[in-house]
Amino acid sequence: MTDVKTPPKLAPGTLRVIPLGGLGDVGRNMTAFEIDGQIALVDCGVLFPEDHHPGVDLILPDFRYIEDRMDDVEAVVLTHGHEDHIGALPWLLPYVNVPIYGSRFTLALLESRLREHNLDRFTDLRPVEANERVLIGDFAFNFFRVCHSIIEGFGLGVETPVGRIVHTGDFKIDRHPLDGVSTDLEAFQDFCR
Repeated sequence: MTDVKTPPKLAPGTLRVIPLGGLGDVGRNMTAFEIDGQIALVDCGVLFPEDHHPGVDLILPDFRYIEDRMDDVEAVVLTHGHEDHIGALPWLLPYVNVPIYGSRFTLALLESRLREHNLDRFTDLRPVEANERVLIGDFAFNFFRVCHSIIEGFGLGVETPVGRIVHTGDFKIDRHPLDGVSTDLEAFQDFCR
């Protein structure tokens, strides 16, 4: 594991985007968006161990960046319901009491996982629809439909006081998706204007 150094304090009105997992891995997807002392987390997934991880059941994102700042976390936003995007939430939620936004299907999968850990009664799950805009602190999250190997996936258009960010989540371009839902490229294009 690499040594994580605490980044310098942010100047007011400065945006920081920190991947806490998912870069260089197929799993552990988690990103922290931070501005003016507010943190919005996108996804919180696990990485499944390989042969060179004997005795390891799951690999979690690196929570060290936020472990002393759990009170700064405003919400968790989920792109879709695969375990590499939602599977680590049972290890985060005992430390943060924030709303979790995602599609109905994604939240149903998560609720099942939370029930296994006796966390379902204590968690604020908030379903969102495609093309919905949700205010979370100084952030506004726009949810765009994406086609993936699981239904009800979202890409995100994140509005901040200093600019816009597109967080695609996992997606594919499929002209004939089985569920009839294509990636909404027009919504992404409109957001980027």
